Amino acid sequence: MRHLIVEACIARNLLDTSAYLWPGYVNGHINQIPQCMPTQVPGWSSFMKGSPLTSVMVNALVSSPATSLAELEKIFEIAIAGSEDEKIYAATILCGASLIRGWNIQEHTVHFILRLLSPPVPVENTEGNNYLISYALILNALFVGIASIDCIQVFSLHGLVPQLACSLMPICEVFGSCMPNISWKLTSGEEISAHAVFSNVFILLLKLWKFNCPPLEHGIGDTPTVGSQLTPEYLLMVRNSHLMSAGNIRKDRNRRRLSEIASLSSPNSVFVDSFPKLKVWYRQHQACIASTLSGLVHGTPFHQIVEGLLNMMFRKINRGNQTTIASGSSSSSGPGNDDASTVPKLPAWDILEAIPFVVDAALTACAHGRLSPRELATGLKDIADFLPASLATIISYFSAEVTRGVWKPAFMNGTDWPSPAANLQNVEEQIKKILAETGVDVPSLTSGDNNSPATLPLPLAAFTSLTITYKVDRSSERFLQLAGQTLEGLAAGCPWPCMPIVASLWTQKAKRWSDFLIFSASRTVFLHNSDAVVQLVKSCFTATLGMSSSRISCSGGVGALLGHGFKSNLSGGICPVAPGILYLRAYRSVRDIVFLTEEIVSILMQSVREIVCGGLPKQQLKKLKPTKDGVGIKYGQVSLAASMTRVKLAAALGASLVWISGGLTLVQLLINETLPSWFISVHRSDQEEEKSNGMVSMLGGYALAYFAVLSGAFAWGADSSSSASKRRPKVLGTHLEFLASALDGKISLGCDPATWRAYVSGFVSLMVGCTPNWVLEVDVNVLKRLSNGLRQLNEEELALALLGAGGVGTMGAAAELIIDTEM
Repeated sequence: MRHLIVEACIARNLLDTSAYLWPGYVNGHINQIPQCMPTQVPGWSSFMKGSPLTSVMVNALVSSPATSLAELEKIFEIAIAGSEDEKIYAATILCGASLIRGWNIQEHTVHFILRLLSPPVPVENTEGNNYLISYALILNALFVGIASIDCIQVFSLHGLVPQLACSLMPICEVFGSCMPNISWKLTSGEEISAHAVFSNVFILLLKLWKFNCPPLEHGIGDTPTVGSQLTPEYLLMVRNSHLMSAGNIRKDRNRRRLSEIASLSSPNSVFVDSFPKLKVWYRQHQACIASTLSGLVHGTPFHQIVEGLLNMMFRKINRGNQTTIASGSSSSSGPGNDDASTVPKLPAWDILEAIPFVVDAALTACAHGRLSPRELATGLKDIADFLPASLATIISYFSAEVTRGVWKPAFMNGTDWPSPAANLQNVEEQIKKILAETGVDVPSLTSGDNNSPATLPLPLAAFTSLTITYKVDRSSERFLQLAGQTLEGLAAGCPWPCMPIVASLWTQKAKRWSDFLIFSASRTVFLHNSDAVVQLVKSCFTATLGMSSSRISCSGGVGALLGHGFKSNLSGGICPVAPGILYLRAYRSVRDIVFLTEEIVSILMQSVREIVCGGLPKQQLKKLKPTKDGVGIKYGQVSLAASMTRVKLAAALGASLVWISGGLTLVQLLINETLPSWFISVHRSDQEEEKSNGMVSMLGGYALAYFAVLSGAFAWGADSSSSASKRRPKVLGTHLEFLASALDGKISLGCDPATWRAYVSGFVSLMVGCTPNWVLEVDVNVLKRLSNGLRQLNEEELALALLGAGGVGTMGAAAELIIDTEM
């Protein structure tokens, strides 16, 4: 990592090579081909010397990142002016290792990709965005190339997801309106239809926001989790804000870069209304989540589309039976026609609009016994193969229906539906083992009567069966990524043991994914058991502070908190997972975030007691007396300086947990409500605190001060550059008003006086020393009252520093304080 960071800084002229050397370092070696590779293997050097883009050359350039901007520029020129085959090759190369592992040139790679996704409008163009059709082949190569989650994460890290979404929306609009008979043929003979291009771009667009987030997750907790409000409107709003800020970005290099990239797709602001077909689909998606389907009128052209899709899905059944599956209350009879006549010749948008009604009719028929589960899964897979983009609408429908709770359960007995019995018990045991190694003990993790058949809600059973029909290969990867996230979220929201059942079925399908599936299933526990959440947070603190007996956490620090991620043993099974990694997987599942904040405060104070006591038994604590030496105050063997360092670490962890769990809203709730309530409440001191001469109470106050200031800094920043900082004056003013009123005696406190004094002095000193801009935003009268309160605590220097940071309005009070102090 050290080499990587230095190499990236050198490539961006942020670091001089002569100022940073170590034995064996040679500039540029990170991206060069190792010496052990055969010299005849083509690479970037051969390409720059004029070698043509043969298949061998393309594979080499895809697998190794470019080493300079000049190499990328040459590839980009080919993507613009080369032949059709060369354009596709160039697009594939840009989406390869240069995007995923090209640390030195990654920002240039994403820039070139975005430029290719927004091709120039021909001068003679008079038909809106239809000129995009002529770029179908290179655009499709880009869609496939950046479809993986890793590639999307790269765009996210560079802050370019809004710009990527804005580039994809007009392409979706155009290709979704094309008739399916429009196609393009590659030199290899492969034919790509308009439906295929649309499906690739549409599914890529959907991955940019949490479209497949089940309704249950939107309702989890008292405040929304960070990232749960991503919508197409929000992405376009962020993109437009980058564009609008172009006149005020001269001093900010990053904003200037974002503004330049935002203007690639359009020099003007873009709104969802600019894409009517996409807007209709998105409104239908929202309506499907909000209520049951309605509005299908028998005999209308739209009803005929639904009937045609049903006939296509179940044409094999229709050949054997005279009665077909019908939408609504209608039915039709007669033998099925040949395959060609049953395939609808419709634009993709028209098909997507009808899909919810088609799936609803099929699921209803299955619920009433007119359609077998196997036939249902096969029919759904047929329509998803016909138009892969329809998988998104199928996901939308099932996500809504699972949470309604109106469907009867499906018995996963191996006859009608697939059975998880072969490894369900093993999956549950593995989940318990993962939790136990992380410090979480949940004895209630059982599936009930082992003799009773496993059940899933009917929509979840149908959706699970559909996903199992996909082959686990590269061509299906982008579709399984889309469906997999939804399947995990839906199963997690259903009663236990739905998630282990789904994990069991998928481990039978793909055994090499079993460890990952079981690890993902372990987060379900935290959705159903609040005590498990508390235990996990405690494990995070004990691991970070080095108080855990676990082998992976005994050393403490961030390394113990996060460990080495998720990995499997060579002998099978999952290596012990650090608590921080498990929390990052589980925090979105916490229902009561207010409860979580209160628990974090409680665990923080408990950690302070353990830090001071050093884990010593009570009998030894009684014999210890405070002493002084040249290093600092000691309580027994516990140094005040060492304890303060660990207290700061615990406070930083607490602030991080609050911030990632609830974002800005939760931080405001913490400072405005949780902390004041804690100070007002009465807290019973433990025996260790009574014997510590107030050291626990004092450090507890400092811990809360660091905790509060760091939480505020995460949410608002130290200055006023972020938009969130506009909310800071009101929240901060309310909190300082509480401090001033308590110091004035207007509010009765229940906490230890030493804790209160340490908190007030710590909070004010951190604010004055680290975030002076905060002080300028506070009402002058509040600052004066707070200063008077600090004087009562014999904190004259801090009171003067507070008034000095308050600006012109507090100069008079500062002068009076100086005079009074001298007298």
